[in-house]
Amino acid sequence: MIGNGQHDIAVAGSGGVAPSGTGTSGSTRSDPRISLRGIRKSFGSHQALRGVDLDIFPGECLGLVGDNAADETKIISGTYIPDAGTITMEGEEVRFSGPADARGRNIEMVFQDLSLCDHIDVVGNLFLGRELSRGPFLDTKTMLIEARKMLDSLEIRIPRLTGKVAQLSGGQRQAIAIARAASFKPKVLIMDEPTSALAVAEVEAVLSLINRVKANGVSVILITHRLQDLFRVCDRIAVMYEGTKVAERQIGSTNLEDLVHLIVGEGARQ
Repeated sequence: MIGNGQHDIAVAGSGGVAPSGTGTSGSTRSDPRISLRGIRKSFGSHQALRGVDLDIFPGECLGLVGDNAADETKIISGTYIPDAGTITMEGEEVRFSGPADARGRNIEMVFQDLSLCDHIDVVGNLFLGRELSRGPFLDTKTMLIEARKMLDSLEIRIPRLTGKVAQLSGGQRQAIAIARAASFKPKVLIMDEPTSALAVAEVEAVLSLINRVKANGVSVILITHRLQDLFRVCDRIAVMYEGTKVAERQIGSTNLEDLVHLIVGEGARQ
């Protein structure tokens, strides 16, 4: 049981995070699930992305670090429309005119602010916008049962699903946001700073959850400034500097010092 006082979140098998490469990625990886080629994006005179190429494979966690790292995910999620370049998903070129188009392709994003409603209970947040009904009434019984199944499938233990989300700890709230995104059966799950405001024990719980999600074959993209977290869940890391991808590393072939040098531009100048 992991948590803070009365706000506990239990994670089965949470004695440690499985090493990267032990999930469904590694040698079973074949074709990219999503490929970006020559992606450019400018805001006025500012060039946010300068001809970026990037591949994301099934069942892996890709870490994105450095300046403008989030801009790549906003292209993938449909938040930004690229000025140039192509996006290919499972061998088919796609164009997203907005987030709804990306979600239609099973691309989900967990935002840094989580987008949860504090004054609604856990069940209500999990089914927000897609509530089940029986006639003119909400089918609260079925939603409660399905919510429990949803959380159990990811080994998330929250004692009271009828309690307000505002009463939950940071780790529990993050788990609810991830579970809601995972319930849409995404092929790609983008996570923006999922551990930035959590206590140490809750960080461990969320990292374990990320590993379980990618073990189900989901392509996970992790944006974080907590570089140590990358070595717990990522299979590869891509480093951005001044709108360009300056490096891509397998997690086993890099270290914290190497990443810091690349992020601050020292690697790019060498």
